[in-house]
Parts: sequence; structure tokens; C-alpha cells
Amino acid sequence: MLVGSWTIEILFFFFGCNKTCFCGVMTFFFPSCFVDIVCYSTFWFDYHVLKLFLFSVCILFMEYDLVFIICYPVVSLEGHSMSLRRPPLPRLLLNNVSCMRNAQQILRHTNISIHDGGALVLTGANGSGKSTFLRMLAGFSKPSAGEILWNGHDITESGVFHQYKLQLNWLSLKEAIKSNFTVLDNVQWFEVLESKQGKSLPALEFMGLGRLANEKARMLSMGQRKRLQLARVMAMDRPIWLLDEPSVALDDEGVKLLEQMIADHRSQGGIVIVATHLPIDIQDAMILRLPPRFPRRITLVDMLPH
Repeated sequence: MLVGSWTIEILFFFFGCNKTCFCGVMTFFFPSCFVDIVCYSTFWFDYHVLKLFLFSVCILFMEYDLVFIICYPVVSLEGHSMSLRRPPLPRLLLNNVSCMRNAQQILRHTNISIHDGGALVLTGANGSGKSTFLRMLAGFSKPSAGEILWNGHDITESGVFHQYKLQLNWLSLKEAIKSNFTVLDNVQWFEVLESKQGKSLPALEFMGLGRLANEKARMLSMGQRKRLQLARVMAMDRPIWLLDEPSVALDDEGVKLLEQMIADHRSQGGIVIVATHLPIDIQDAMILRLPPRFPRRITLVDMLPH
């Protein structure tokens, strides 16, 4: 139910007012960005649908001199006036996006909107373009058609991209781990670049690497190196995570920690976009499956009757 600071009641009276007066009243109220409505119903309605509905009703009854509109404030149960606001813009919006790689189409006319706290999971076979999709979202490549909007602005614009890239936290298959640095130093170095402090050690402890904080990174196994990468993502604490195969090399416990850190990040309004071919439990995530880029050739066996 949309509850606004004003209730608009349209009374149908033969009050003798002409249509010119009525149109003037309607022009005064309805072009406003905040047409506040109370719906005495248990259903939620979209703001624009309601606006269009009321306008249609008014046009219908113009022949009967619909003339009297009463507006008065509505007080909520808590005793405070509430105002109707427009639905928030998606934090990320893919608007009719297409993407090409090596003369093959990965995406075609794709529309996706992601709000704060949202998650998108990219699945598909090896070589289907999951990493290419993430690179496009990171601004490393441009879509062949359509646009990617952040807060309503095209990320390919130079001024916008400078601000947008500061929101991104990219985890790729390239580790960027210095073997001669300690485990803690490998996280703190990136934290310092963010002008932040105090999150590196808690992040390592969360990922089960607290006792190895002062060990050289060259002593870590593949799974522990992946945990170090994830701890770095947590310590940098940027709002939009782009995770490329984050569960590779992780054991069952590591995958559960990954799922928990994703859930925690989303609960704070963060956005997570994951490319994976392995199952990761992410609640209420949108799923986008990319088709194979190199379909199998049809052979003579395929042509035989079955």
C-alpha cells in the first residue's frame, strides 16, 4: 500500500464547473513528481500505474463535469506524516546490452537491474564468456550495443567511470599475492591503498587464516591462497563485488565461509556479481546462464534417424 502525505479524493458532483476549470486543476496536481495517494487496500501498486489509472478515470468523467478534488494530510499510525517517493533507481542497470568476443556474441539485448543488496550469478560452460561479462561490468571493455548504467549514468563516460571504478572490488583468477610478503602484509597493502585500517586481521581470522597471519605467503596451499584473496576483498570493503570463480580450490568449509561473507555483504546493502561453474548458495540471486560460444559441430551421427 502506498501511503502519502496527502490523500487525493475525487468527488463526482454535478457542481456546474466547466471542463476548462477542471483541466486547470488537473494540470496543477498531476504533473507533480509526488502525486500522493492512499489506497485503502492490502495490495501494493506501482506509482506510475496509479497515476495513469487516476488520470484515465478523470478523462472518463470529464463529460460529467468532474470538478471537486479534496486534498488533506494523512497521518500514519506512528503519528508522523509520510511522503510518497519515486521507486529508487537500480544501482546497476544493463539496458539492452549486447557483448561480442572474437566475432561471437556472448550477450544479446540483455536487460538486468540490480538494487542495493542484490546478487547476480553468471553460469555457463568453460569459454561461455563469464569472465568477459565481468570485465565488461568492470569497464575494461565496452558493450557492442546498449549501455551499462551506474546510478543512472553510463559507466563508459570518463567522468562517471572514474567514480564508478572506486566502487568495485574485483577478484580474478590472477592472485596478485606476493610470496615473500607475510599473509597479513598481502592484505594490509591493499587496505592501505584504500586509506583504511583495522580490517585486515579480522578478515583473515574470518577466513580461518588468523594463525598464519605472520607466515610467508609462499607457505600457503592453493585453497589458503584463495582464502587470502577473499580476505582481501573483505578488508577493502567496497560496495560492488565482482567475483570470478571465487570457490575454485576451496574446500567445503571454505565455500561456506564464502557464502557467509557474501550474505553479510548483501545485508549491508552491498552488491555481489559472481561468475561460477560450481554451486554456491546465494539466497534470492538472479541467475544468468550464458550459452556455449563454440557449439559442437553437427556430425553424420547426429543426422542419422533415432
